Amino acid sequence: MTAQEPAGTGRVALITGASRGIGHAIAEALVARGDRVVITGRNEEALKEAVASLGEGRALGVPGKAHDEAHQAAAVEAAMERFGRIDYLVNNAGTNPVFGPIADTDLAVARKVFETNVVSALGFAQRTWHAWQKENGGAIVNVTSIAGLAASPFVGVYGMSKAAMANLTLQLAHEMAPKVRVNSLAPAVVRTKFAAALYEGREAEATASYPLGRLGVPEDVAGAAAFLLSDAAGWITGQTLVLDGGLFLNAGI
Repeated sequence: MTAQEPAGTGRVALITGASRGIGHAIAEALVARGDRVVITGRNEEALKEAVASLGEGRALGVPGKAHDEAHQAAAVEAAMERFGRIDYLVNNAGTNPVFGPIADTDLAVARKVFETNVVSALGFAQRTWHAWQKENGGAIVNVTSIAGLAASPFVGVYGMSKAAMANLTLQLAHEMAPKVRVNSLAPAVVRTKFAAALYEGREAEATASYPLGRLGVPEDVAGAAAFLLSDAAGWITGQTLVLDGGLFLNAGI
């Protein structure tokens, strides 16, 4: 270990959708405190770059699509083979390929959203549970959205999926206690490539509704995730922590 490297905690996190944005920021926060991480993403080259930035000895990348069950199995197996444990799971991978009223949404597209945003999270949770957490404990954080907490015009299918993910958090928290704590984070708009369509070209207008005067950044979510994935949150489970810059103080999104 060099002077620049953090002391190892011995703990390992599997983070989906972590080649960039919120997932990558969470990986950075955990590596900074000494955890090791296994990160997933669809773009193999972006994933390699993310691993290099995190440190080859601290990070492992497993490319694939979150809803692919073979990929889920491969990611969990790779984590167990490389590090021998999976203390933490962060279900961050998500998609929102449709923008418009749900009354006109193609049901095939709606199914795709739910497969990626909800069913994949359940799949990863099942696999990490059986691979390590059932016997050894740990914690799970699901990244949901404030879109799942209120009516969300034009991103209604995405909001539906995130509401389901919040309920998945409750179900898993109940079933996996006392071994595993399960919580979720519900961010408002965060400055990422994923959310760019919600603020690019109109950032002043988008920001005006936030009492704290700015949009979120990935590090805002990463700090909250690191807290929930720590012993300091040892008596917290089944909760959804809203990260909205005060937006709900204005009674809506």
